[in-house]
Amino acid sequence: MGPPEDDLFTAGLRHRLAAAGPLADRLRPRTLDEIAGQRHLLAPGAPLRTLIEADRLSSVILWGPPGTGKTTLARVIASATAKAFESLSAVTAGVKDVREAIERATRRLAEHGQGTILFLDEVHRFNKAQQDALLPAVEEGVLTLIGATTENPYFEVNAPLLSRSTLFRLEALTPDDLREVLDRALAREGATADGEAVVFLADRAGGDARAALTGLEVALVLAEGHVTLAHAEAALSTRALRYGRDEHYDVISAFIKSIRGSDPDAGLYWLARMLQAGEDARFIARRLVILASEDVGMADPMGLVVADAAARAVEFVGLPEAALNLAQAVVHLATAPKSNRSAIGLWQAQADVGERPHGEVPVHLRDAHYQGAARLGHGAGYRYPHDEPAGWSAQAYLPEALVNAGGGRYYAPSRHGREAGVADRLRRLWPERYPEDPGEGPDRAD
Repeated sequence: MGPPEDDLFTAGLRHRLAAAGPLADRLRPRTLDEIAGQRHLLAPGAPLRTLIEADRLSSVILWGPPGTGKTTLARVIASATAKAFESLSAVTAGVKDVREAIERATRRLAEHGQGTILFLDEVHRFNKAQQDALLPAVEEGVLTLIGATTENPYFEVNAPLLSRSTLFRLEALTPDDLREVLDRALAREGATADGEAVVFLADRAGGDARAALTGLEVALVLAEGHVTLAHAEAALSTRALRYGRDEHYDVISAFIKSIRGSDPDAGLYWLARMLQAGEDARFIARRLVILASEDVGMADPMGLVVADAAARAVEFVGLPEAALNLAQAVVHLATAPKSNRSAIGLWQAQADVGERPHGEVPVHLRDAHYQGAARLGHGAGYRYPHDEPAGWSAQAYLPEALVNAGGGRYYAPSRHGREAGVADRLRRLWPERYPEDPGEGPDRAD
């Protein structure tokens, strides 16, 4: 007796897709070793690889940007497991489809003792009722769920379902990872490419293997065998703007100094230039977060919040849309009042820690909660600020030896932005430490 007609149809469809489907699908890895990137999860001995190879995988949520291998990883698991494997897309599936999958899994387990893995792509698109329909089967072990999402699962996946799953974070592929993928694709297609064309396609893909392969596929059609930089540019409809290692540091320096100098136009120009050159958006975001504390500081404490939000948007949204979030952060930080006083305070405190006597923790500040601490006098004389009418009490908080050695003066607030109010409050609390005019104080350049 031959195979069922549906199986023949499926096999024929797969054969034709393997021969004529998109390059990204034709090149889809079939083993863990072929998957690019994700070494923190899939290197020999890494946690996810160990679970897959032992066929001991419990329910998991795979969270990561597009093109990082979530669906590919699920398919590799399907080929490696002794369990039955079913796949649904949250875009098209409803509660009825989920319940039918659970019924098949229940029957399979009861009649043959075989477990079932259900791969649910874009699980974040399921509403609460749809996710709740999965919960009993996952909880009872009727099926193992592999959910894939590009959205933060702590916001988009129901807490009960998330608590019964292990969360694995997939990272955007590095340019080196993408060049490896592109080289493999060229070999598969029997084609060649100039190194600068491969680098260009990898840099423009934003960590997305599918985007890189799609660009290469268009370039191959244009090139008819050998891909040049011009073919790669035409495939992506963008001009290559590249700079060397030295200019990388020059451009980021110009970017930071423009924002520090309160020039939003220059900040946006250097941002656009870096993005056009394929600079890692996460690197740009990290520098903005650093600048928010080093150069804006207490003059506008919201600067750090804005920079951090932009950095998170880079992770959650990805390029090209996250460029808007970076631009907002650039404009906010460039137009904000500036102060580096908290940074200077830290640098001076670090110098004191390295050069001056440390001194002991004052007795009244020591931990008094453990048994026997009172007999040692720990905590004696400490005045709880919240018990004071003004919510503050004058007492020593620094080691006496440090103060006697001339240390302990670090933070000198400026009169810029919100920090002026901080200066006024500190002058009222510590008049001997904060003079009437705090002055402008030193600055530090890169």
